[in-house]
Amino acid sequence: MSKPRTAGPASAEVMQKSAIQRGKPYPIGATADKNGINFAIFSAHATKVEVCLFDKKGEQEERRFVLPEYTDEIWHGYIPGIGSGQVYGYRVYGPYEPDAGHRFNPHKLLLDPYAKQLVGQLQWTDELFGYTLGSADADLSFDERDSAPFVPKAQVISDTFTWHEHKRKKTPWDETILYEMHVRGISMQHPGVPKDQRGTFSGLDKPILDHICSLGVTGIELLPIHSFITEQYLLDKGLSNYWGYNTLAFFAPHRGYSASGDINELKSMINRIHAAGLEIILDVVYNHTAEGSELGPTLSLRGIDNATFYRLSPENKRYYINNTGTGNTLDLNHPGVLRMVTDSMRYWATELHIDGFRFDLGTILARDEQGGFDERHSFHSACRQDPIINQLKLITEPWDIAEGGYQVGAFPPGWSEWNDRFRNNLRAFWRGDDAQLSQLVNHLSASGDLFNHRGRKPYASINFVTAHDGFTLRDLVSYEHKHNEANANGNQDGTDNNLSGNYGCEGPTDDPEIRALRLRQCCNILSTLLLAQGTPMLLAGDEIGHTQQGNNNAYCQDNDISWINWDLDEEQRTLLAFTQRLVTLRRRFAALHHSHFFTGECNTHLGVKDVTWLAPSAREMAEEDWQDNAARCVGMLIDGRALQPDPCEEVLLLILNAHTDAITFTLPDVTGGTGWFCLLDTHRPHHDTEPAYQIGHPFVVTQRSLLLFELQMRR
Repeated sequence: MSKPRTAGPASAEVMQKSAIQRGKPYPIGATADKNGINFAIFSAHATKVEVCLFDKKGEQEERRFVLPEYTDEIWHGYIPGIGSGQVYGYRVYGPYEPDAGHRFNPHKLLLDPYAKQLVGQLQWTDELFGYTLGSADADLSFDERDSAPFVPKAQVISDTFTWHEHKRKKTPWDETILYEMHVRGISMQHPGVPKDQRGTFSGLDKPILDHICSLGVTGIELLPIHSFITEQYLLDKGLSNYWGYNTLAFFAPHRGYSASGDINELKSMINRIHAAGLEIILDVVYNHTAEGSELGPTLSLRGIDNATFYRLSPENKRYYINNTGTGNTLDLNHPGVLRMVTDSMRYWATELHIDGFRFDLGTILARDEQGGFDERHSFHSACRQDPIINQLKLITEPWDIAEGGYQVGAFPPGWSEWNDRFRNNLRAFWRGDDAQLSQLVNHLSASGDLFNHRGRKPYASINFVTAHDGFTLRDLVSYEHKHNEANANGNQDGTDNNLSGNYGCEGPTDDPEIRALRLRQCCNILSTLLLAQGTPMLLAGDEIGHTQQGNNNAYCQDNDISWINWDLDEEQRTLLAFTQRLVTLRRRFAALHHSHFFTGECNTHLGVKDVTWLAPSAREMAEEDWQDNAARCVGMLIDGRALQPDPCEEVLLLILNAHTDAITFTLPDVTGGTGWFCLLDTHRPHHDTEPAYQIGHPFVVTQRSLLLFELQMRR
C-alpha cells in the first residue's frame, strides 16, 4: 500500500483566515450575493479544503483560501469583495491510500461538482493524474505535479436572464411525440443557419425549429449537453466524443456548444424552444463520470472524496465497480451522492426550465449496496416524492451491462421506459422474420404485458425503432451489416444484431426497384411507430432519410457521418411529407393515442370491442392463427365507442402485411358502418387520400405495406 500523503503544493501563498469568513453550508456550490461569494463543497473524508481563485481566463496565479468551517460533511466559507464572473477551483487534502479508496492529492486542482459554467479546456497531460504515470498498477505512486494549468475551472454565474414563462407548454403524456436529436449535428450543415452559429445553442433557431414544428412532434429529447470531455484514446485516433456520454460536470452546459461561452446562450435557446410550443427532455448521464477507471485522471469527484462518490470493489478499493463499461460507477446509495444528482435535476428544471430527463443506463441508478436492482431504491423514492422532480417527464433507459441489468417494465409508477422489445420486434417483423406476429400485436397495444400494472399507462412505453445508438432508419433498410471502419477499431465496435436488411444490394444503389422497396419499408416502419399505442420517439433525420453510411456506432464521428444533410432529393422530400402526414393522423385520432390500455372489453349496447385482431378473411384471429409462425399479415380494428373511460366515435382499421406477396384482405362489417375510407397506404406514399370502399370489399394489400382505414358511420 502506498504511504499516506497529505502535504500540499509548495508554491502559491495560502491566504490568512482573516480574509475569509465562516459562510454557510447551503446551498452547495458557489453562490454570489451583492457582497461576496459563499463556497460550499461536500466531502466526508477530507481533512482540509482550499478554494483557489483565478482571473476570468483562469490563467493568472491562484489565490488560495482555506475553507474555515466543516458542517455536516460540508466544507464552507464566504469570501467578501468578489462576485459573479469569479473563476475558481478546489484543492482537497486527505490521505492518499488507494487500497482504502482514498485518492486525495492537493496538487490536483479540482472542478467543483456544482460548477454552473466552465472556463478553459482540458489538456491531456501527465499532470492530470493523481499518481505517477508509468508506475506499476500495484504502486500508483503519489504525484506532486500541479494540474492547474491544464484543467477547466468553474465560473460563478449571475442571474440576469429574462424568461418568457408565458410561452411554456406542458404537453400531456398521452399526446407526447418525442424527437431525439443532437444539438450540434442538427445544424452543422443547415444552409439557413449562419456559419458562426452552426453546432451551437444559438444554431437551434428558427430554421431548425420551423422544421421540427412542421413535423408535429411535441418535444425534443436532446443528447447530453452537460459538460463532457473527449477521452484521450479517441484524440490519439483523431476522433472525438460526439455523443457526449462522458460527463465532467452535472450542472454546467458543454462549453463546445456555446458560441459565446455564456450560459445565457443556452437559456435563450430554451426560450426559443418553449416559444415554439415544444418541450425539452434532457438526456443525462448520472451513472458515471469522465474520470474513468482507477488509471483515469483526477479532475473532480475522485480527488474530492473518491471513496464516497464511486462504487469501489469490496476486495480492493483501489478498483472500481464498472457496471457502465466506462471505468467507474457513481454510488447513489450514499446520501451525499444522491443529493448531488437530485440537486442537479432540480437546478436544470428550475433555473434552466428543462421539462424532463432521459436517464442513460437507468438501472445503475437504482442498484442497492449489494449490486441488485431495487425498484424502491432511494433514487426512485427521491424522484417520486420531490415536488419539483415528480412533475417532470422521467424516462429511463432500463438496462445496464452488468448481471441483472435488463429491467424493461420493472420500473415503478411515474417512469416511462425505452422499449427495446418494440424496436426489435418491429425490425424483425418488417424484415419478414418468422414468428413475429403475436409479439407485434402486443407492442401495437403499448406492450401491456410489460407496463399494464400498478396504474401505469400506455405512455410508459417509449416506442422507438431507431435511436442515436445504432442504424438510422435509412441504413436499417440499406445495410445487412455494420460498417464502422471510420471508428478506427477494425469494425469491431457496435452491435452485430441489427435486424436489418439491404433488399438486394449493400449500401447505396441506383436500382429503382430496390430504392422503391427501401422507401416503402421506411414508410412501413414509421407508420407502425407513429400509429401504435404508447409514446413514439422519432430519431432526428429519419424523416428525411439521413444516412450514417452504415455506421451503427457513430459516437466518435463529429463530421458529416453524423451531421444531418439538409440537401434533399425527391425520395427524401417524399419521406418528409409522409412523416408529417403520419403525425397529423396520430394527433387527429384520439383512438391512436388512448390514455388507457386496451382490454378487449365490449360495449354491450353496440356489441363492439375496443380492439379486435382480424385475419385477412375479416374473421377474428383464432389460436391457430397466432401459432402460425409464417403469418405476416394482421388487421387491428380499434373501435373508439368501446374505449374506456373516454369513448369516441372513431373506428379505425390498421392492416400490416410483411409478406413478400400481396394479400387480399376483406374489409370487415362493423356495427354502424357503411364503408371504409383509406387514409394511408405505404405502397402509394405520395397520395394523401383514397376513395371509399364498401363493406366486404376484397382489398389487395400490396406486398410489404401498411394501410389505415376509417369507418364511414351511418348518420
